[in-house]
Amino acid sequence: MHILDAQQTADALPFDRLVPALARAAQEYSGGQITAPDRQVVPIDAASVLLSMPAVSPDLSVTKLITVHADNARHGLPVIQGEVVVFETQTGRRIALLHGPTVTARRTAAMTLLGIQTLAPARPKSALLIGTGVQSAAHADALVEYFGVTQFWIVARDIARTQAFCSELSTRHIERGIVASPLSADAMQNDLPATDVLIALTTSRTAVIPARLAPHTLAIGVGAFKPDMVEFPASLLAERTIVVDDVEGARHEAGDLIQAGVDWSRVRNIGDVLAGRGEPLPLDRGMPVFKTVGQASWDLAAARVVRDMLQT
Repeated sequence: MHILDAQQTADALPFDRLVPALARAAQEYSGGQITAPDRQVVPIDAASVLLSMPAVSPDLSVTKLITVHADNARHGLPVIQGEVVVFETQTGRRIALLHGPTVTARRTAAMTLLGIQTLAPARPKSALLIGTGVQSAAHADALVEYFGVTQFWIVARDIARTQAFCSELSTRHIERGIVASPLSADAMQNDLPATDVLIALTTSRTAVIPARLAPHTLAIGVGAFKPDMVEFPASLLAERTIVVDDVEGARHEAGDLIQAGVDWSRVRNIGDVLAGRGEPLPLDRGMPVFKTVGQASWDLAAARVVRDMLQT
């Protein structure tokens, strides 16, 4: 069995392979070829939980085990720790043990890339990111590496942290001439830059995405993963077609959609959109919005990429 640390896991998951793998897995999951039940959440204490996320397909299976210990800073340890166990479905033979947080970061960013590739009319040249955490960094890197995005606006409450994020992003991709500019929340609400993609990556309890967006701007919500979290305003959800990575998961976890009381019959799975199942997306409602909550099938897609990389 191959045991990969964080860097080795990242190196084995290039976005140009991960995005197509996610497209395949999304269609298989929505078509019933992958079995992946809702994640199991087991409380450890008031600030900690154990998450278990299995997924089974005919060729490969995974189980991701993650612990979230909110107070770990005082121990000098990461809040999120865990691994993804990869094994052959037919034999149970263990193939690899992957670094769980790295798999999560990269497949989550890759799902956003897939959403953009599927729903946007053209490759984005600019992006506005709300948030400065791990997922924001992963998304910025993914947008640079996969689409060649060079213009970024970064929005967060802490202006010093926002400026540092912009500086670090420009430095990481100095050879590409990245322009990353901090933007205040007030400026975003009152004078939103003309951006191709707007991505929210927060744990906010109130909407952070502006209610009024240009028709060509694709809005994506990634960070709000609990019923009490909100990134999308209800008015924007009412105006636009809603596409999600997983409808069943969104029913339980997408606080934006739950609190807005959306009509679930009009919420579309990206796997169905990719497979051409159902009605074509309407063209008279502006750009769709894309909401992701995460799914073990996406970890399975990542595991397939790693397996293939290890076999070459």
